[in-house]
Amino acid sequence: MVPGTCLEGVQQMRWCELKNEKVGLCVSGGLDSRTIAKKLVDLGIDVTCFTANLGQPDEKDIRNVARRMAPCGVKTVIVDLRDAMAEACFEAIKAQAMYDGGYWNSTGLGRAVTVRGLIPEMKKRGITVLAHGATGRGNDQMRFERYTNVLDPTMKVYAPWRDPDLLAEFPGRKQMAEYLIRCGIEEITPGRKRYSTDANLAGISYEAEDLESLQTPCTIVKPQMGVWPQDAPGKVERFTVRFEKGRAIMINGRRVGPLQAMQLANQIAGRNGVGIKNALENRIIGTKSRGVYEAPGMELLGYCLAQVYQATMDRRATELFQYLSKLVARQIYDGRLFDPATRAAMAAIDVFAEFATGTVTVGLYKGNIQFHSLTDCPASLYNPADSSMEASSGLNPHSSQGYAEIQSVEARALARAGQVRWKRSR
Repeated sequence: MVPGTCLEGVQQMRWCELKNEKVGLCVSGGLDSRTIAKKLVDLGIDVTCFTANLGQPDEKDIRNVARRMAPCGVKTVIVDLRDAMAEACFEAIKAQAMYDGGYWNSTGLGRAVTVRGLIPEMKKRGITVLAHGATGRGNDQMRFERYTNVLDPTMKVYAPWRDPDLLAEFPGRKQMAEYLIRCGIEEITPGRKRYSTDANLAGISYEAEDLESLQTPCTIVKPQMGVWPQDAPGKVERFTVRFEKGRAIMINGRRVGPLQAMQLANQIAGRNGVGIKNALENRIIGTKSRGVYEAPGMELLGYCLAQVYQATMDRRATELFQYLSKLVARQIYDGRLFDPATRAAMAAIDVFAEFATGTVTVGLYKGNIQFHSLTDCPASLYNPADSSMEASSGLNPHSSQGYAEIQSVEARALARAGQVRWKRSR
């Protein structure tokens, strides 16, 4: 390999190469994080742990992550990225960026915000290697490494669960738990978990363990941001949101910033059983993965903004927007949020969002979102008089005669040429 080429540094690092490096380990405080941290300390590696405060709904106090990591002999730096995470949520909502199965890309967004936010903090402390605990079979390994590469190509990346030595020592959770117990570190999650979780302000993903079987119902998941629809209240709750240029600025008459908007929408939608989905998605590396995703606020705000878009986009604008939306969703999922293609697509989406101003009122009932009204939408293209089936001052029905005649020219030509068939040719 020639030094200085684009391939430099992409080879798999092993723990023995970390001896003269300062390692920044991204941690959540779980079994994997604690095992990796303790093992690196035992190996004499200079390691500092970092965790991002992304508004995780499953962490009542983010400082508990540092407390859980402390017995491993490491210091944990907590970086508050809640505002950045909320802004990422708003961008995804504006783009309607849902992936397979209507998944709101909560984990993909979280990885982008995490790496962008943690690298500067690591650099301040002289960190030379970013380490992550993502599995060698999933998406997050690609996201962590690609974001590190594009944001700071000088930063090396270490993936413990692709290191043959660590994989041999810790083939599964059982061996990790036994190792921590031997080290005098109490195992936090006794007993077998039925699934794993990953959470941030945008939502929670549930996967692995029992959920890997397609014979396991999604209802084994216990929602942490809300409730299943059947457990939601038996009455409709009204919800009103005001958008300006595709951004929620007011909820139920209260002026809100992005973080407040997401927190409030999560709370309201969650208690009404909104935003829980089951998906069998296509992973970056080509395999399929089954997941259950909870994203109440994203689903609620996304639905409401879609009502404004429907009123303000013509047919061609809608077709282009839908293409761009899918592109952005794939880019986020693939760890390419900061790429030129994503930025260009978002710039185009901003053109459509410029007209997305309006107030939407919906009813929330047992997982359903019911449209009630769209008001104060100055760029709306909808004129009831033009499409009414009743007598009105709108489009003159006789005016359609000329258009119908023009359409008939092409239709009759196709028929005469024998190009239209009732049955599919064999």
